[in-house]
Amino acid sequence: MTSTFGRNLRITVFGEAQGPVIGITCDGLPAGLPVDPSVMEKALIKRRAYGDWSEESRKEDTPILLSGVTAGMTNGAPLTVVLENKNGSLSEAQGDPVFRPSHADYTAWTKLGGHHDIRSGGHFSGRVTAALVALGAILQEALEQQGIVIGSHIAQCGDVRDEDFPECDEAELRSQIEKLQGLAFGVIDAEKAEEMREIIDAALEDGDSVGGTLETAAVGIPAGIGAPFFDSLESMLAHLLFSVPGVKGVEFGMGFGLAYLGGSEANDQWVNEDGTIRTKSNMSGGINGGITNGMPVIFRTVFRPTPTISKKQQTVDPVTMEEKELVLTAHIDPAIFHRARVVVDSVAAIGIFDLLMERRKDLWN
Repeated sequence: MTSTFGRNLRITVFGEAQGPVIGITCDGLPAGLPVDPSVMEKALIKRRAYGDWSEESRKEDTPILLSGVTAGMTNGAPLTVVLENKNGSLSEAQGDPVFRPSHADYTAWTKLGGHHDIRSGGHFSGRVTAALVALGAILQEALEQQGIVIGSHIAQCGDVRDEDFPECDEAELRSQIEKLQGLAFGVIDAEKAEEMREIIDAALEDGDSVGGTLETAAVGIPAGIGAPFFDSLESMLAHLLFSVPGVKGVEFGMGFGLAYLGGSEANDQWVNEDGTIRTKSNMSGGINGGITNGMPVIFRTVFRPTPTISKKQQTVDPVTMEEKELVLTAHIDPAIFHRARVVVDSVAAIGIFDLLMERRKDLWN
């Protein structure tokens, strides 16, 4: 079992939800990138549980830089960042395995022979995504220096849909992303945000949970980034996005909506816009043949309803093989997608940075 990913950047995440630390090591970063712990902390705050929706402990993450940084800049050595789990300890008892429905408890148990850390999901926990956010904050800052900005909004919760990102208007997209950065509950239409909150409140009161969809835009990526087949921008981003716990679907541009269109409607026709080749529409989400075409890269990510709910559920005792009722009372969170915006932005930054290095290694030299 490996927890390493990447080609130009090689990242490894480590740690368990109730262990002493979680962290990330990134090898291949160019020397001279600014590393400001306060930037990482601001990003980590966006991921933190807040309000009445979550009983999850409010971990105040302070990134600890172990290697790869000198005088506030990357020094070319592998960068390692850790975050302490202040309420976790390796000395805590593991307890009997309890297979929570739709969690990784059972599949981890079968794969690892029962030797994994089952507490709060162990290494399979969404807690580990905090390490991705710490690295993503550094990379997003570096990408912004090159004019590339990344941002997400909550596109849908239940039957309530937010406005869509403008598919072609880069100036408006940048403006919306900037406004969304300051929102804890990132929705473009404030009225829709209130309707979504009501859905989440109702689920919490009922002991249930809800899923949602995020729409993400990356603006300013030059044409020519990516490759066909296995190293396409879609395959790189999809690989990273599906590594985020709770993600069950990813689509680029119009995605599954393209199945309802004819070619004359789905094709993005080329135009000359002040000496730059662009497209009149952006049905393909800024990508053709796995390679960026210079338009905004737009994709959507679907998060399943949080599997930890307080309703009675059925499970099986692995020792006796008896079916049992299970009622969960800890770490109840009726929705996670609103907190996952910063995680999606972070993994998108990792994938884009990796492929951008392949095309333009001189950008940060």
